[in-house]
Amino acid sequence: MGYVYVLLTILLTTYGQLAIKWQVTLAGPLPGTRAAQVDYFIALLLNPWVVSAIAAAFAAMLAWMAAMTRFELSQAYPFMAANFVLVGVGSVWLFGEPLTMNKVLGVALICAGLFVVARG
Repeated sequence: MGYVYVLLTILLTTYGQLAIKWQVTLAGPLPGTRAAQVDYFIALLLNPWVVSAIAAAFAAMLAWMAAMTRFELSQAYPFMAANFVLVGVGSVWLFGEPLTMNKVLGVALICAGLFVVARG
């Protein structure tokens, strides 16, 4: 069950990052004046998708606390690197961000590191 909690943490965190990026992109650039910036952030904080991302972050925290009852931190925390992989893949797929050789190499190194950690 411990690995389910770790997986939930990863998936919820990834969802939150992608949802916030999506909604911030739709909202446009941050305005220049302080008053407009306050309005911008209030509108985002009232956006149902952003609210769901905040809820996902809270749920991820709860899942992580549950995972910590099953694993040592040094055993579970390296799996959080999977967020880099999932967010990277999601940003290419959902937002059309460029997939460069450096990104592919970085993701491959993260996956190799996860494999090493999982075996040890």
